[in-house]
Amino acid sequence: MSFTDPIADFLTRIRNAIQAGHDSLEMPKSKAKLDLCKILKEEGYIEDFSTLDDRVQGIIHIDLKYVGPSRRSAITGLDRVSTPGRRTYVGADEIPRVLNGLGIAIVSTSKGVMTGIKAKEQNTGGELVCKVW
Repeated sequence: MSFTDPIADFLTRIRNAIQAGHDSLEMPKSKAKLDLCKILKEEGYIEDFSTLDDRVQGIIHIDLKYVGPSRRSAITGLDRVSTPGRRTYVGADEIPRVLNGLGIAIVSTSKGVMTGIKAKEQNTGGELVCKVW
């Protein structure tokens, strides 16, 4: 299996697992996906993540987060912004507010992958990877 856009695949797998009500999911490991997992955990969108060695490229195991007795997902939406066919770059002052500050924008900057808020604080722009809310 080869994907032209591993980040879109990552977001779609999370979206599908949430829709199916799964507690966790696994996917092939990459540095970019690990960076996204780190941010999703820090911002409280996923419970936890870990890596497993499969003697190929490795696997990321993600524990999804559900809130309350109705088991409502902590993630209500994931949106891929920049794609391999259409890269979207933003300056520090152009980073969008997601749902009036209730969601996060994830930006890949020269200083690493970070939330839009951190990128604004460090006055650095970059590629607008995705939005999560």
